[in-house]
Amino acid sequence: MRRCARWDSTGEYRASAGLARLALIDVAAIGLGLSLLLGLAGCGQEAQPRGIASPKAPAKPTAIEPARFPNVTFVDITESAGLTFVHQNGARGEKLLPETMGSGVALLDYDGDGDQDLFLVNSNYWPSDDGAQRSSISPTQALYRNDGRGRFEEVTSQAGLDVPLFGMGVAVGDYDNDGDPDLYVTALGGGRLFRNEAGTRFVDVTTEANAQASPSWPTSAAFFDLENDGDLDLFVCGYVEWSAEVDRSQNFQLAGTGHGRAYGPPTAFAGAFCVLLRNDEGRFRDVSAESGIQVRTPDLQVPMAKALGVAPYDVDRDGLVDLAVANDTVPNFLFHNRGDGRFEEIGLGSGLALDRDGTARAGMGIDWAEFKNDPSLGLAIGNFANEMTALYVTDDRAGLQFSDLASLYGLGAPTQPPLTFGLFFFDYDLDGRLDLLSTNGHLESDIAKVQGGSTYAQAAQLFWNTGRPGRALFSLVGPARAGPDLFRPIVGRGSTLGDIDGDGDLDVVLTANGGPARLFRNDGGDKNGWVRLTLRGQRSNRDAIGAEVTLTAGDRVQRRQLFPAKGYLSSLERPLTFGLGASEQVDSLRIRWPSGRSTDLKALPARRAYLIVEDEGIR
Repeated sequence: MRRCARWDSTGEYRASAGLARLALIDVAAIGLGLSLLLGLAGCGQEAQPRGIASPKAPAKPTAIEPARFPNVTFVDITESAGLTFVHQNGARGEKLLPETMGSGVALLDYDGDGDQDLFLVNSNYWPSDDGAQRSSISPTQALYRNDGRGRFEEVTSQAGLDVPLFGMGVAVGDYDNDGDPDLYVTALGGGRLFRNEAGTRFVDVTTEANAQASPSWPTSAAFFDLENDGDLDLFVCGYVEWSAEVDRSQNFQLAGTGHGRAYGPPTAFAGAFCVLLRNDEGRFRDVSAESGIQVRTPDLQVPMAKALGVAPYDVDRDGLVDLAVANDTVPNFLFHNRGDGRFEEIGLGSGLALDRDGTARAGMGIDWAEFKNDPSLGLAIGNFANEMTALYVTDDRAGLQFSDLASLYGLGAPTQPPLTFGLFFFDYDLDGRLDLLSTNGHLESDIAKVQGGSTYAQAAQLFWNTGRPGRALFSLVGPARAGPDLFRPIVGRGSTLGDIDGDGDLDVVLTANGGPARLFRNDGGDKNGWVRLTLRGQRSNRDAIGAEVTLTAGDRVQRRQLFPAKGYLSSLERPLTFGLGASEQVDSLRIRWPSGRSTDLKALPARRAYLIVEDEGIR
């Protein structure tokens, strides 16, 4: 008998007859859960949003002496910097799921003048019943050129990017190795590749480059070099198989009576395949099936992924790029690169797929970091409300075995209440330790009607890496130390970072769904020493994406890998910034290029930006 389903007051998905309790606890159960959920289309559902469960009593956060926090503030300079972008999500009361998922942002030097420009992804109005747009002027993507001092001029139209799309995310990479960064924009209906023409204009070459092969709802994307052949390949996350007709037919309702329609959960839609496009001299070929990244449910053999975030990294340091994928309500993936053009999906076996109770969470933003400055490696994933941020850590890189140690390192209780989308590691005070920034905002615009204490707009969270062991490692920073601007609530989604004013410290951009993007200037981070490294490949891909940098300053060793794609729907600047603390020089620097070659440098003075070219050294 076909049963309709609803979200009950405990947040568990139950059959209305009370006879079935669906829990996606292991991979074998997913096919059963999906087969039952596929029968829900057309049912009237009380769609209490994911994560609506009564909050568990959080453990008391570990306190740290306030005087130890760095004296660094983030100042909102959006208006004075000339940024006027406002995201259009198309919402008009129907509550169609894509409305609340965008959008992404990127910092890139598109014109090659040495400073970071800003690209913002926009969505669009929904067509009216007769197929016409609701407005004669459609929203478009936005490009802002940096004058080198942190002031921006909009150049969208001149650059050829005034293109209306129901956009989601962006990946940045020089796919044709001609010396300027290109853009891949994901959008409802498929992705679009824009080639940069000598830093002046972008041209849509999606068809010409055969880059149109993508899911119907692509989200995050990442350029990386699959086989270290010197050009950039492209991974694209597939979210769900969605249509407005299916969404409307399910009649999702907020829990209780009289609250109206809700945004539906991804469990009500079939999964999708992710896509891998291999670059063959500037033209792409879809190798998704043969590469092993099309994951199917065990029983029905239908697409499993509901992917929102991807983070490339050479996890086991074998010289090949692996891929971690954050999935929404199904297990996360870890694609281990085998070196023959194929990947093995080992998420469940590695410990990255589920939470500590064996349950799939709703993953969004994602980032790798060697955050303890030792051989261990961590993967942070932002999750839904009442699902704390994950911090999967391994001490055995070769063994690829991870444990979720978020609570052990201070990220447990503070990250449980908010709904986290954007997320990345960065050294905001340049002390040589990687901190963490989370961008938060609820998915359900009417959440306050059904859950007391919850809000649609939410404050960002900044965690300072204290360097202390155990629960004191990551400590939550508040307005008293970092200033009030960064923590003013927004419906946060994408996020990026870069040095927009050339002073050496890292500034931050946050996007808001249906609202203005915000630019925050870092004031005080440059009191510590720093170096900025721009890498240029010759045998490797020109962007040097995938290069590993090991830096020693004093008694501290830091290691990073160059991958701009991370977080949620977004791309970070390409230069790598290392904080040096009190040190005024880099004692030693080793770069392992994607080609396998190495560059070694010594005694580099601090507070400088360096261009380092493969096989040549500093230029």
